[in-house]
Amino acid sequence: MGPDIGLLVVRALLGFVLFAHATQKLLGWFHGPGLGGATTVFEALGQRPGRRMAVLASLCELVAAVLLALGIATPVGVAVGTGTMLVAGAASTMRSGSRWNTGGGGEYPLVLAVVVATVGFTGPGGYSVDAVLGLATLEADVRVGAIAAAVAIVVAAFPIARTRRELRPETRVARTG
Repeated sequence: MGPDIGLLVVRALLGFVLFAHATQKLLGWFHGPGLGGATTVFEALGQRPGRRMAVLASLCELVAAVLLALGIATPVGVAVGTGTMLVAGAASTMRSGSRWNTGGGGEYPLVLAVVVATVGFTGPGGYSVDAVLGLATLEADVRVGAIAAAVAIVVAAFPIARTRRELRPETRVARTG
């Protein structure tokens, strides 16, 4: 029972944080920039077109928030949440030249990515929709967690590569010149 409560707390926290991140970008909630400000941030991070990428990231965060909070289709929530946070962390780190949050780096989203991925290895716990459906023991399998994490890394690699390309000095000069 103890581990199940711990997993419920972690899933609820991750669900709330991802929901807040999404609504900061989409709606300006939780002192967020709203879609206009998020578009500017995404453009600066090399994620173009900025508006479309901000909406996509927000929708991914919302999907991951719901799936993780409820503990339903947990491997899907893990893959989406981990991938989205990997992109955010890598883009912030590449843009700022620092890993640390205080330097504008991606420390915080990278930690979130690892915590979300960890849920893939533990499964959602007994207090989840997956457990009610009889899927929780399947999802606790290390192979399922590894597959979810691998999918997240592979999918995140494409926008991370785009960020790296867009933030190269010669690309920035070509865009401004």
